[in-house]
Amino acid sequence: MRALLSHQPGGPDTLQLSELPDPTPGPGELLVRVRAAAINFPDVLIIEDKYQMRPPRPFAPGGEIAGEVIGLGDGVTGWSVGDRLLAVPGFGGLVEQIVIPAASAFRLPESRSFAQGAALLLTYATSIHALWDRGQLKAGETLLVLGAAGGVGLAAVELGKARGARVIAAVSSEEKAQAARDAGADEAIVYPRGPFDKDARKALAEQFKAAVGPKGADVIYDPVGGDYCEPALRSIAWEGRYLVVGFPAGIPRLPLNLTLLKSCNVCGVFWGAFAARDPKANQAHVGELFALWDAGKISPRVSATYPLTRGGDAIASLAARQVIGKVVVEID
Repeated sequence: MRALLSHQPGGPDTLQLSELPDPTPGPGELLVRVRAAAINFPDVLIIEDKYQMRPPRPFAPGGEIAGEVIGLGDGVTGWSVGDRLLAVPGFGGLVEQIVIPAASAFRLPESRSFAQGAALLLTYATSIHALWDRGQLKAGETLLVLGAAGGVGLAAVELGKARGARVIAAVSSEEKAQAARDAGADEAIVYPRGPFDKDARKALAEQFKAAVGPKGADVIYDPVGGDYCEPALRSIAWEGRYLVVGFPAGIPRLPLNLTLLKSCNVCGVFWGAFAARDPKANQAHVGELFALWDAGKISPRVSATYPLTRGGDAIASLAARQVIGKVVVEID
């Protein structure tokens, strides 16, 4: 089978299309013909050895997939050859075939494409866990979403509206602002690109405060980090919840006196660990996501697709922060 492999740490240009033996499923495992693999920011980091997980090389990036069952390991029940599924293996998805635990797979309805299925779980499951569990978002509250045109950002916008919140989207271009409005944001603001000096951080904080209103943001969803973090935190409401989701702009350092002055919580969001520690709760969230999808309240946005031979280009586009929604590698 073909696989796009990382043989040494480096950027997307270091990935090599290679031939590997077809895998064989073990007990409790499914052999899956991968039809689509979505690209996420961890794929940018993992090939550079900058992610918290470092698989032994060579390995394929690609953290979430959709495909069909082509083989069953011993003891697997409830699945048959030909069944359509989606899953989040964490890495290894940019291949023609992959082995995954049967317990980690979810059924993909016939009405949904493989590209849509591949684009659902990581972003929406992260966002529903963040907003429902960690942020305790309630109807009528104000939600500020940074990086609101990316995969997790658009998911947070849609889920916030489904929850009945007032959603303020913060993005880096007018094109991205329109995408956030199309996803249901009540208002979208365009912030400048960092890094920022002290005056620029102060100006950005005032921009956030003006957008969320005098009460402040009850929940702030931050998948960006960097110099955007402190200005956003300054716009939080009394007893607000700041959700730490990711750091493509860098890992920030917060002045903790702000948390005291606002009596607010800074909450880490690690969906992968949550799903592993509480699979029943995660399964319930995924069931809710499918119900919201059926109701038209969420819809994964795939802005571009690439063939396996150009999987590195897909990762590079995400690293350059050019992507609105998700990019997907389709594997024929």
